[in-house]
Amino acid sequence: MNIVYAALAFLLALLLILVGLTRVGAWVIERRNPPVGAFAEIDGAQIHYVFVPAGPDADLPPIVFIHGASANLKDQMLPLRPLLEGRAPLLFFDRPGHGWSTRGNSDNATQNGQARTIAGLMDRLGIRDAIIVAHSFGASTATAMALTQKDHTRGLVFLSAATHPWEGGRTSWYYHLTTTPVLGWLFSQALSLPAGRGRMAGATACVFAPNPVPEGYTEQASIPLVLRPAAFRANAADVQSLYPYAVQNASRYKEISVPTVVVSGDRDTVVYEEIHSIGLKRDISGAELLWIKTLGHKPDWIAPDLLVAAIEKVAGKNRDLQALARAVETRIAGDRSGAGTCYDPNEPAAQDAEGP
Repeated sequence: MNIVYAALAFLLALLLILVGLTRVGAWVIERRNPPVGAFAEIDGAQIHYVFVPAGPDADLPPIVFIHGASANLKDQMLPLRPLLEGRAPLLFFDRPGHGWSTRGNSDNATQNGQARTIAGLMDRLGIRDAIIVAHSFGASTATAMALTQKDHTRGLVFLSAATHPWEGGRTSWYYHLTTTPVLGWLFSQALSLPAGRGRMAGATACVFAPNPVPEGYTEQASIPLVLRPAAFRANAADVQSLYPYAVQNASRYKEISVPTVVVSGDRDTVVYEEIHSIGLKRDISGAELLWIKTLGHKPDWIAPDLLVAAIEKVAGKNRDLQALARAVETRIAGDRSGAGTCYDPNEPAAQDAEGP
């Protein structure tokens, strides 16, 4: 029995040490990645956002950006703000529970709830309606905007979308574990940060593969914020909600009637592009699909010029997006990052629903 007690005492001590290290690590991450915008309380959630007013010569309607899983507002703001600033009112924000936004009420654990929060933030800032630019998991929230907040949705640009049911509905084991009662809380409190730090570089490389990761991306985009326990749990809950949402709502996408552009790479190792992006093209009347060879999961960083043109097209400007897509293909044709590690040309390695 003494051995049993000693073993239990050792495990408890180890758990307390890991919890302490995680809390210290989270504190360090927050000090290195402070808020960069303002806060607004929307239905009990403190939403962190950056609003960039239009310039005097603005030629585009308001644009709202919805980031994907494991990310925050910087993920789209860093590559796209320099190309669009002055041309339109721009709204970047941390989805509830991500970055510096709090989760708020339980409704924000659903796509429809997050859509209501986004609409509330838009109302607070005087944005009547907007072109919604959504990456990855954020695309499911964008469909919720188009279905439930129609008055706030002028057009849609989907980037590497995650929107449709996939066979089995499987996600990565750590998402499932994190959302498990009690055990998931312990995992996030004790192991999410050390385990996440250990695999962040490799996971990020595979998110971009076959395209190279931009120098300094992880630090500049404040990606480590997702490793804090509360953010890690919110992220896991979001990813776990994707399949049920898609099963329930994919058949309704045919109701979406706003101008839509879908941007997808054929080497995406994070989502099933042949299910999600092709599905959006099929289900949304008039949607234009840009299918780009040798592009991975991050068109916002690899082809931001094409995304600006897609926004312009949705806004009603005449843009030959297919020709621009072919130019991007030529530019990235030689990219081979992560070959043999992250993906196989015939069978993408990642079989998850959403990012790392």
